[in-house]
Parts: sequence; structure tokens; C-alpha cells
Amino acid sequence: MSTEPITLLQLNRRITGALTAAPGLSDVWVTAETSDLRSSAGHCYMELLQKDDGGRMLAKSRAVIWASAYARLGAKFYAATGSRLASDMKIMVRVSVNFHAVYGFTLVITDIDPDYTVGDLARRRNRIIARLKEDGVYDLNRTLPWCATPCRIAVISAAGAAGYGDFVKHLHHNPARLRFTTRLFPAALQGAQTVPSVIAALDAIMADLDSFDCVVIIRGGGAVSDLVSFDDYDLAANVAQFPLPVIVGIGHERDVTVLDYVANTRVKTPTAAAEVLIARMTEAYDNLRRLGRAIMGTVAERIAAERQQLAYWDGNLPALARNVLDRARQRVGTAAAQALVAAVRNQLARRRDRLGSLGELLEALAPEATLRRGYSITRFAGRAVTDSSTLPEGAELTTTFAAGPEIKSEIKEKI
Repeated sequence: MSTEPITLLQLNRRITGALTAAPGLSDVWVTAETSDLRSSAGHCYMELLQKDDGGRMLAKSRAVIWASAYARLGAKFYAATGSRLASDMKIMVRVSVNFHAVYGFTLVITDIDPDYTVGDLARRRNRIIARLKEDGVYDLNRTLPWCATPCRIAVISAAGAAGYGDFVKHLHHNPARLRFTTRLFPAALQGAQTVPSVIAALDAIMADLDSFDCVVIIRGGGAVSDLVSFDDYDLAANVAQFPLPVIVGIGHERDVTVLDYVANTRVKTPTAAAEVLIARMTEAYDNLRRLGRAIMGTVAERIAAERQQLAYWDGNLPALARNVLDRARQRVGTAAAQALVAAVRNQLARRRDRLGSLGELLEALAPEATLRRGYSITRFAGRAVTDSSTLPEGAELTTTFAAGPEIKSEIKEKI
């Protein structure tokens, strides 16, 4: 070997000296994405990442904010963004390269530019909103009409959360004693499970859609950084396309997420969400009372008018009845006379026809008519003979014809 070997410590010290003396490695502003952020003993540790548009890792480095600077930088970041430093944030920080003989390469963060993070969050939110508009779902829930009496409420909140308790208490103990029914659909409203759990709750409500008039998504106080989960396209698309009006109360007045843009109604607290529902039910109740008063007024006017008309008829009814009876008698008398005359005439005509028929029958049955048809009548002792066996021998008979004189004869012999 041409040179004497050195120890690892000596090599690391050379690296440290080289990095310290190298230009451009101290107080450099760097943009990166945070990962695995944690705090310990007042210090803040994290990984700084750079990825391409496809999510492929391009660079990675360990970084730290020492306790002496972390309180100041954390407060500065929160005051500007409303969020605590957390993983999965785009940040711009001033760093100096540090190489420790034991702990290796680290970037020491000495300053932060929160405006860069604010701009990135806004850009991310704007991209999601633009995509929702492009897909034609952005305004669907915002423009849904409300039913007249929204009293059946599906609530998405963390079970046992103070915000949920405030909402239920304020809703059910309203001064007007309006009645509401609520059903809780538990969901995580912070952390990595926020998006899938809220979507699962919406799916559960959808399965029993006819039981509800609206949906309320609420959370109480907590870290503002938790609101980052609500800037999610899939969650926003589910809320935007939900067929019932959605009230969102998941932050404070200055906190805005994509859900605030796509929901039908945005409020700042769970209690404010209850106030919206109470106001709508109060309006419906007032409208109902006004309608009831209008109906009662109309009915009262109608009853008064009917009573007046009844009094008029009551006063005039006896005279009207007499007039009606007189006219009826006149009509009955005239009609009866006319009917009697007609009946007599009809009866006479029928009798006349009957007599004519009987005369014709008598004429047809008379002996003269029989004789005219070529017959003769033979009599014995003045009676017509119908059976010759009853006649004795020597009987004198008289025969009559239709014309000419009668002929006398005597029975000499019976053959």
C-alpha cells in the first residue's frame, strides 16, 4: 500500500471538514416534501423527499429542527397556514448540511417559508376543484333543494366526540321544542382513515336513504393539520354526488377544505350545524302556523257568509214553500184534468173497438150467416136437429134455407 490507512473517525472528520468548507452547502433554501415527521425531546425529526410526477423517488435526506428553533419555526408556520408541521406537506426550508461522525448525514433546518406551503395547499385544492368541475359534479350537492321539514338527520362523526355531543344536545333541546331524530354513523375524522371511513359512512346512509332528510358531517376541535385529509378528490366527489343535502362543520371560521366548497351548507362548528337545522324547521313551523291562520280566516269568512244566507232563507222559506205548493197544485190540477180527459177518451175508444169486434163475431156466428154459406137448418118440434138417431119414424121436420120458403117433410123410414 502506498499510503497509510486512516480510521473511520478520521475519514468522517475529513468529510465534515470538507462539507463545512464547501461553498453552497450552508444556509441553502430547499423545497421538498415531508415524511415520517415526529418530535422527541423538543426536537423535530423528519425525512425530506423529492418525487417525480409519477411518484418515483428522486432524492431523500434526513432532516432535523433542533429544539432551540423548533418552537419558533412551528409557531411561525402555524400562524401563516393554520396547520401544524406534519408529514406529506410541501415545504420550503433553509438548511445547512451537517455530517456527524456517528449519526451521519443530516440537514439542519434553520428557517421555513410558510407561504410556499400555503401556495401548495391552495394549488392542490384548486386542482381538485377544477377536476370536480370538469367531471360535472362540483355543484350537484350545493344546488340540491331541501325538504320542507328536515327533521331526520344522519350524522357522520367520531363516536363519543365532544362535537357530536354538542350537536345532539343543542338540536334536541331547542327552545321551540321542535322534534328531530338523529342516527350516528361513526367515522374517523382525523388521520389516514378519514377518507375511507367517511366514504363508508356515506355508503351506509345511502343503503337506508329514505330514512333521512339530510347528512351532517361534523368534528369538534383538534389539530388543524387534520383538515388536510378533507382535501381529497374521492371524498369530495362522494359528498358532491350525494343525493341528500350535506352540512359540513369540520373546522373553524378560517379553515377551508374542498368539502366546504362542494357541500350544500358549510358551517364552522357542530353547534352551528344544529342551528341551521333548527332555523329551517322553525321556518317550516312558522309557515305552517301562517297557513293555519289563513285557513281559519277563510273558513270563518265562509261560515259567516253561509250563516247570513241561511238567515235569509230562514226568513223567506215559509213564503217560498207556499208559492211552491200553489204552483204545484196548479200543475197537478191541470195535469190531472188533462190526464182524466185523455184516459176517458182512450177508454171509450177501446170499448168502441171491443164492441165492434163482438158485433162482427155475433154476425159471423148467427144462423143466417151459416145458411148464406149453403147450409140449412132442420128442426123437430121447434128445435134444431143435430143427431138423426133421436128422431122417431113419422116425425114431421121443418127445413129452413137462406132464401125461399121452408119445406115440411116426414120420416117414413130410417136407412
